[in-house]
This record gives sequence, C-alpha cells and structure tokens, in this order.
Amino acid sequence: MAVTLNENIQKIETSLIRRFNDMAVKQNAELFLTLGEPAFDTPASVKEACVKALYENKTHYGPNTGIKELREAVAEFERKKNHLDYTADEVMITNGSTEALTATLFTLLNPGDEVIIPTPAFLLYEMIITYTGAKAVFMDMSENDFQISKEMLSKHLTDKTKAIILTSPNNPSGTIFNEETLKTVHDAVKDRDIFVICDECYNQLVYTKEQPKSFCHFKDLRDKIIVCQSFSKPYAMTGWRLGYMMAPEYIIKHAMKAHQFMTVSAGTFIQYAGIEALDFDPSEFREVYRRRRDYVYDRLVKMGFDVVKPDGTFYIFPSIKKFGLSSYEFCERLLKEQSVVIIPGIAFGSEGNVRISFCVDDKVIEKALDRLEVFVKGLKK
Repeated sequence: MAVTLNENIQKIETSLIRRFNDMAVKQNAELFLTLGEPAFDTPASVKEACVKALYENKTHYGPNTGIKELREAVAEFERKKNHLDYTADEVMITNGSTEALTATLFTLLNPGDEVIIPTPAFLLYEMIITYTGAKAVFMDMSENDFQISKEMLSKHLTDKTKAIILTSPNNPSGTIFNEETLKTVHDAVKDRDIFVICDECYNQLVYTKEQPKSFCHFKDLRDKIIVCQSFSKPYAMTGWRLGYMMAPEYIIKHAMKAHQFMTVSAGTFIQYAGIEALDFDPSEFREVYRRRRDYVYDRLVKMGFDVVKPDGTFYIFPSIKKFGLSSYEFCERLLKEQSVVIIPGIAFGSEGNVRISFCVDDKVIEKALDRLEVFVKGLKK
C-alpha cells in the first residue's frame, strides 16, 4: 500500500541522545552519565499533594490553560523568585516544557520563517521547527566560550528571522549567558519583529553567588518575550510532565489553541502537586549538584580536557578535539572499551565536544571518571 506521510515529520529524526542511550542499554553498559534525569526522588510533600488531590476527586477535565490556583501560584512564584511581572492570565500550564515549546513554536511560525538556535543546544528545538515548515538556523558559540557576539549574531539574522531561542543555563554546556550576550541579543531584536523564546528550565540550578540576569528582565521587549519553564529538573519531577509558558495575553490566547488540540490540558491532580512544588526549596539538591560539578570539573582538568566550568545545570561539556576523534567515535569507543556512556556533542549540534551528566549517584560518577581516565590515557599513547 502506497502511503503518503507528512513530509516534515519524515524529515525529523528521533533524539540521538535517546538512541545512543538505548543502544548502550542493549549492549548492557554499566555506567551511564547520559540523561538529564535527577537521581533524587520527587519530594514527599509534592507526592502527598498529588495523592490528596486524587482523593478529593480532582480527576476531571481542568481549564485548557490550567487550573486558576496553579496559574496564580506560578505568577506569584515568578514575581518573588525571578522578579518577573506576569498575571495568571499570562500563564498557561503545559505537559512539560517540551509542550510549552511546541505550543510556542506552532503559534509563532509559518513555513519559510527562520529561527536562530545558538549551539550547542537541545535539538528538540530543531525538530519542532522543522515540523512547522520553518527553518532552524544554527549559530555556533563553541569558539566564544558559549557566548553570543554581535558579529556572530549579525551573520545569522535575515529578513526571514522570526525568533531566537535562548537557553540559559545552557543544556549541554551549563553556561549562563552574560550581560554582554543579553545586550547583544536585545539590541539586535529591539527594532525588528523578532520574538525571543527563553527556555528557563534550569534557572534554579545555578551555582553563581547571585541569581544571574535573564533576558526575561528586558521590560521594553516584554511583548516579544515568551518564557518556557519546567517542574522536571529543580523538583525531580521528570515523569510528571508538568511545565508552563508565560507570555503576553495576545500570545497565550493563540498558544492555548495549539495546546488544546494537542493535549486538551495538563493532568488536573498533577497541577495540585505543582502548587506544592513551587513551595519546595531545591537548594539541597542544588548543593549536591554543585559539589558534583566541582568534582567532575577538577577530574576532567587533571585528565587534560579543555573544558569550561559550568555555572548551572547538571551537565559539563568538555572538548575532545585534541584526541582526533569525532564526538560519536569517542563516545562509541568509550562505550565498547570501558562500558561508560556519555553523549556525543553532535547530538547538540556541536561536533568536538561530549556531554557528561552529573545528576547521578556519586559512586557512579567516580567509577565512570576512573574509566574515562584510563580510556583517555590510551588515546594519548
């Protein structure tokens, strides 16, 4: 039977991160530093709030944009924590930040539009953009300490540019955009009809003394800014699939339609757990990640890696260029020779690096790095 499928969906690849991880599982690999999956369990108070909601029969359809109590709690949380001024009507609750990003891009893009993706980046963005018929334009930051320069950005801006996606702290590098980068983007878009999509899902996992400035704080560009956020990383809630987007009402009104016809709404009882999560302080988690960050960074430096110390997330992104292997070859050999699994940088649009996740157990990290050290010594011979 001859079947004609959607041309854009056929262009899309499944996640290389998942494919590489699944391949390693099939090969019975021993030590995984791959997925962004916190080893912590969801806090007890959050689980209890969910159970309570179930027993109170919060199991029926909720409003498409999310229950009012959670949207109000999000607006209040963002006001107190991040000094962002959004009303409950400018918040939409989604099935994870992935769906927030999908609804955003479906709302903004027409076929032929271009979206600038500073790389390295989580290439989920590219897949959604491709599905809409728009074009992902990659902007390599690897030679500039993962920051954006004026010259770099000007080379990628065209009359077709519709949006730029900023992920800070960045997955996979852990870099936080500095004020020079933020101002560069601000000045480039202020007089253009370009949206800025801020993926902020790691902004509670920051190791700097003060909370860094976000692009979201440019009040003069408020009508062009869309914020996508997740409960997954700070609260160890990856399996709950809960997130939200914040944007001016005129955008929410249309994004709600994309959201409505994809998923109707986020799970009602899960949203009550979200209210409780916003009251949970993840600083204990963050301090564990900070300690692991320092340990992993120090070990990599001693092994001879060129690496930028991450200021956020639970990832580190060392360069492997000196070893003369592609990122896929490096990771494939490490898997076969040492049964250690890390992710090739090409999965993030950045050949020449590898991503190491340090959100797993300390003993796993230590054993994996011991084996990585043996592997690297063998490459140097």
